Order: sequence, then C-alpha cells, then structure tokens
Amino acid sequence: MGLRFSSLLCTSTASSGPTLGDLPESCVASIIGYMDPPQICQLATLNRAFNAASSADFVWESKLPSNYHLILNKIFDHFPIDLGKRDIYVSLCSLNDLDGGTKKVWLDRGSGKLCLAISANKGLSITGVDDRRYWNHILTEESRFSTVAYLQHTWWFEVEGEVDFPFPAGTYSLFFRVHLGRAHKRFGRRVCNTEHVHGWDKKPVQFQLWTSDGQYVASQCFLKGTGNWTFYHAGDFTVVDGNSSTKVKFSMTQIDCTHTKGRKKLYIMSVSSMYRT
Repeated sequence: MGLRFSSLLCTSTASSGPTLGDLPESCVASIIGYMDPPQICQLATLNRAFNAASSADFVWESKLPSNYHLILNKIFDHFPIDLGKRDIYVSLCSLNDLDGGTKKVWLDRGSGKLCLAISANKGLSITGVDDRRYWNHILTEESRFSTVAYLQHTWWFEVEGEVDFPFPAGTYSLFFRVHLGRAHKRFGRRVCNTEHVHGWDKKPVQFQLWTSDGQYVASQCFLKGTGNWTFYHAGDFTVVDGNSSTKVKFSMTQIDCTHTKGRKKLYIMSVSSMYRT
C-alpha cells in the first residue's frame, strides 16, 4: 500500500479542527497494520499517537512468520520472553548466526520474508578445499562471512551443502553466488583480473537440489559474467508445513578431466543463498 499522506500531514497547525493526533490509538493501529514495516516506522515519527500505535503487538504479529517461535528457538539459545512483537521483528531482521556461524539467517526488513546464507568456506563441503594446490581462503569485504573460497585450478569441481531449518510455509529459491576473476583494490578502486579465467565454457555446471519430503530439481548452465558477482539459480522448493523442520541438500558440480577450471588466477567466491519468493 503506497503512502499518499503528504498533503494531509502538512496541514496548518493553526487550524482549530481535529488533527491526526486526535485519532484513537486503536484506529491508527488498525490502519497501519496494512502497511509494510518501513512505512510503519516512518509514520511512527509523526506524533505520539502514531508512535504508540506502531508498537502494538497485533500490528507486528502479522509481519512475523507464522512459525516465528520455532525460528527463535532455532537461532537463539536464550531469547527474552518478554519482548514485544516489534522488538522480535527487529531481532529477526538482524544477521543472526546459525550452526556456529557457518550460516546466517534474517528477515528482509521490507517484506518480512526469510533469507538464509551459507558460508562457502565453513558451511559447504568442497572437494579438495584443504589442498592448498587447488583452493585457498581469501579475506574480503564482499562476503557476509568475511572470507570466501578461492579456487586456483582443478579438474574436479564439486560443492555440496545442506541445511535443516523450520522454514515458514511458502516457496523458496536457492542460488549459488559466484564471482569469476580475482578482485582487488587499486588506488581505492575495485579492479578485477580475469585474464586467466578459463574452462567454464567447455562444459555446463550441474545443479541439484533435494528436500526431505521428496522434492528434487536438476538444472545446468555455463558460468559467465567475469568480473562481477552472479547469482546462479539452482532450483526452487516448497514448504507446506512450517511447524516442522525441512532438510534441504544441494550441489554444484563440473567434472571434466580434459580441461582444468582456471589456472592460478581463477577466483570463485561461492555462497549459497535461499530466499522466500
């Protein structure tokens, strides 16, 4: 619902008639309950009536996932039980660590939809990742986890991961976030070396996704777009019952013994993400 209150909110204070501050708090809360969280927060600064109404539990109850109690129990060991619904929403919108910091989960501030990201270095199983001839761990400001997996060269590219989480009912999309070419700073500007990126145009990368309730998706594509982050869609899955945990397994592979993928300068930063659509 768009906001069209500019002319109404700017009425002259010299008027002796009723103002927005005279509206009953319950009436204001009923109205703003139909708005998006950012709009509610903007109106909270208008006057005391709107500020008080914006804190009403029933306003934020509808913005929270229906199974938010399960999500809180999954993320936090000891979450305060006396917090209002607005404070719970704010807490869930922060980047919250999961499974020892190998994953991060949060709600999108605008829509309230669940997002989950997995660290490439700590949360995914990568073939040969501990062999420094092929892989390294690189510090970067371009990842929520501060480090990324750096592939120098390989014939056998295989990445697997899984997550077990009480996803709210809905449809989710899973992506691999990949960067081809080594990025670095030069004189304060971001530059990217893509000179030695090769092998990814010889054979498509295979994506697979499985869920604990029997869903399966497979797809493939060539990796392109050197020098920039690219999201590669691995597949979608649907959660019907948000009151139980759903396990999702996924993989990204390209196995070709006739061509190496990269050579010293190949830079892949891979983070898998799941977003509720």
